[in-house]
Amino acid sequence: MNMNISITDYQLICEAKICGCIDNKRVVYVFSEPVHSLCIDRKQLLLSQIQACRNLLKYTTDKIELLIVEKEIDILSTLC
Repeated sequence: MNMNISITDYQLICEAKICGCIDNKRVVYVFSEPVHSLCIDRKQLLLSQIQACRNLLKYTTDKIELLIVEKEIDILSTLC
């Protein structure tokens, strides 16, 4: 009996959140990944963080938080 486990569509699940005090807010990330993943490619990690920030923009109403998330997207984009 042969048993092969194959994941054809690897998807890292990443969620971005705003955290910190009024003067020290920043973006933090929560990751969950498939059971069989052994390593994460750097570019894939950065793209997941960018997508999570874009999703966060949809729900952010505070102007300061919007600027923080947009700045985070710019920084991550330069690293890709």
